[in-house]
Amino acid sequence: MRLAVLGGDGFIGWPTTLHLSARGHEVHIIDNLSRRWIDTELGVQSLTPMDSIQERTRIWHQETGRRIHFHLIDLARDYEVMKRWLADHRPDAVIHFAEQRAAPYSMKSDRHKNYTVNNNVNASHNLLNALVELDLDAHLVHLGTMGVYGYSNVGAAIPEGYLSVGVETLDGETVSQDILYPANPGSIYHMTKCLDQLLFQFYAKNDGVRITDLHQGIVWGTHTDETRVHLQLINRFDYDGDYGTVLNRFLIQAAIGHPLTVHGTGGQTRAFIHIQDSVRCIELALMNPPKRGDKVKIFNQMTETHRVRDLARIVSELTGAQVAHLPNPRKEAVENDLVVRNDQFLALGLQPITLQDGLLSEVIDVARKYAYRVDRSRIPAMSAWTKDIAPTLERDPEGKRLKSVS
Repeated sequence: MRLAVLGGDGFIGWPTTLHLSARGHEVHIIDNLSRRWIDTELGVQSLTPMDSIQERTRIWHQETGRRIHFHLIDLARDYEVMKRWLADHRPDAVIHFAEQRAAPYSMKSDRHKNYTVNNNVNASHNLLNALVELDLDAHLVHLGTMGVYGYSNVGAAIPEGYLSVGVETLDGETVSQDILYPANPGSIYHMTKCLDQLLFQFYAKNDGVRITDLHQGIVWGTHTDETRVHLQLINRFDYDGDYGTVLNRFLIQAAIGHPLTVHGTGGQTRAFIHIQDSVRCIELALMNPPKRGDKVKIFNQMTETHRVRDLARIVSELTGAQVAHLPNPRKEAVENDLVVRNDQFLALGLQPITLQDGLLSEVIDVARKYAYRVDRSRIPAMSAWTKDIAPTLERDPEGKRLKSVS
């Protein structure tokens, strides 16, 4: 297939691009390289050294003989440029990662909130609009988030996208209807993913766009089979307080002798998936598209759930690292349970990689290898969800600890 990977230079986009290229697809990356500019803005870099996208694709061609094409386009701003590219290339499928993906970054300031909404919502709508205008029947695969469901204690497993409800008619009878699971975003970033759901629902119903939405959990790990091909193909590894996911942050903290920073009680339960499973799920979704006229196909792209304090305990037992409980910058429940259905990917043959499979030690090795690149002052999470939370967070000059000053 001819595939367009929007945001193919990013944390999930890059290994997905390699994975699909290795399977013989013609792959085109479309990216505005904004994630690299955000590194510059924040004054932090990936723990793992990253070459330019041009060098990365050159190395891939050198090692495999397969060519990945790169196109510098801003999907949220350059609608006509993107539309013209789609008209010229007419891909069989479009994989959409081109959104600002960090909840803490989306909550840093009013400017960051505006950027996240403008970038993410415009990107999704511009793409849908262009597909319809061009009468291009390309399967759209979108990387969403488990965060659209929120983290509440409802006492039942979260279904895959849709909730069956009984509606009482005027005659007093009860009829069954499937609705989108009630949205409950926990940040501006998560809110944009909820808005994506409504855009997808409309365009699937109104124009017959074939759409798969993947509600993904927190991704852990660094390597996939393809990134191991050559040292310069390594994926990015974010450890900072804005972009570093909780497990990867724990692992780099352990590698440099920094306490594991657990926010609040650590009773927040999150869904997780290894990066190798993530790219495999995207391939499975591509190979099993909905039909034209179908409602949006939704998968829960996760393999296990854990409480944050339990993750800290696992990493502490592996590495000997200490655990520090710090003020929570987020506005969320102190404790929550999370039970998630993921039957569809399991039925399609996914064999999940779990934390118990021993790959944590592999990630620890990566963290230790590149620990010299760590800027300790960037480790603490400093983006507060509300103005009343912000004063409770303070970082010392070397970023070695956080303390409550309220």
